[in-house]
Amino acid sequence: MTAYDRIYAIVRQIPPGQVATYGQIAELANYPRQARLVGYALYRVAIASDIPWHRVINAKGAVSESPFRQGSDQRQRSLLEQEGIEFSKAGIINLRRYRWQPEPADLQPADLPPADLNCDEQGEQSAS
Repeated sequence: MTAYDRIYAIVRQIPPGQVATYGQIAELANYPRQARLVGYALYRVAIASDIPWHRVINAKGAVSESPFRQGSDQRQRSLLEQEGIEFSKAGIINLRRYRWQPEPADLQPADLPPADLNCDEQGEQSAS
């Protein structure tokens, strides 16, 4: 299982109407302090994917803008609003209200191997 597969497996578990931060997903996937890895993984997901990429936001509670995915930030906000998530006038989501708080035991399926921090930028495990 690649790092990206681990990330996608966790993101798929975020329920509608809740959000998680890039750093939170990294921690849950056993990649502490690897929020950018989560960003790279989600950048590769098609906007129409079954992976709910739109439920992952930055640590400030905002949608991260990407100059490489034209319109995806507006699409992300729209999808979140359709799920009932409210934004402040400054475009911030109240993380105390909407942050997903999973039980760690629920995220550790028996077939999920321990994290290998030696991954390339595609999330492939490199030879140690």
